[in-house]
Amino acid sequence: MRVLGARLQVHLDSGTTTLCACWKLTLRSGETLGFTDHDEAVVIDGMSFEAEAGFSASEIHASLGFAVDNLEASGALQSGRLDETRLKQGDYDHAAIEIWRVNWQDASQRLLLRKGHLGEVSYGQGHFKAEVRGLAHILNQPKGRLFQFGCDAELGDARCGANIASATYRGVGTVTAVRDSSIDVSGLSGFADDWFTRGVLTINGKALSVKRHRALATRARVDFWQAPKFTIVLGDAISVTAGCDKQFSTCKSKFGNGANFRGFPHMSGSDFVMAVASSAGTNNGASRNS
Repeated sequence: MRVLGARLQVHLDSGTTTLCACWKLTLRSGETLGFTDHDEAVVIDGMSFEAEAGFSASEIHASLGFAVDNLEASGALQSGRLDETRLKQGDYDHAAIEIWRVNWQDASQRLLLRKGHLGEVSYGQGHFKAEVRGLAHILNQPKGRLFQFGCDAELGDARCGANIASATYRGVGTVTAVRDSSIDVSGLSGFADDWFTRGVLTINGKALSVKRHRALATRARVDFWQAPKFTIVLGDAISVTAGCDKQFSTCKSKFGNGANFRGFPHMSGSDFVMAVASSAGTNNGASRNS
């Protein structure tokens, strides 16, 4: 239950209010951005909330229990800090968001309406739309370990232990051709076909997942799962790390890391669990009849 401050309650009871909405975004990088639908900037705890930034929000629905309450934020790309390039790069994806109702004449009179994270962000010519997910959506995320054949560690992390910084598992090169969802690069001729498949390619400070790596005659071709959200130009430098399909055989042969494999390659499958026990006397009976 939300509790109104005494002064804010008096302001609401007066019948004439000076209220506005304020949005605070905290990006994954730690950068904080503030916006308001008021026609002047509002300062809260020393942070300025930019006026007329193009932010607006749908009606907020809240429910009891653990159901995920969502709303939608949308608006025009009017602010210098809400630009299409940053949206394309995914800078705002999964940002933490706070939505406040504030008395713009006295910002100490305010009420926190919603706290959550930005979900899917879409954009068009001069406008954007973002899903705002309530905190309950975190409860839908898997926690703990899964008993499965494949490894659940991230390649190169502390649980994995593989040294992917070595030259054996890391390559550098230069972009020689650009397509919608793939690039050609030079400098990777010493690596076999598919060596970097499922790996990570870094370019312009951004990391991209590699769908497939193909070793061609004079160059290598790297396919991505989707088109990059930023511009790649000829001559851009890249670095790429080897990929892992999370299988025990790959861990053992490609990385020599079988002792640290974090899956369960010898666990019984569903066929074994669902199998019906056969009669032990069937064969014996057949022998006696013969």
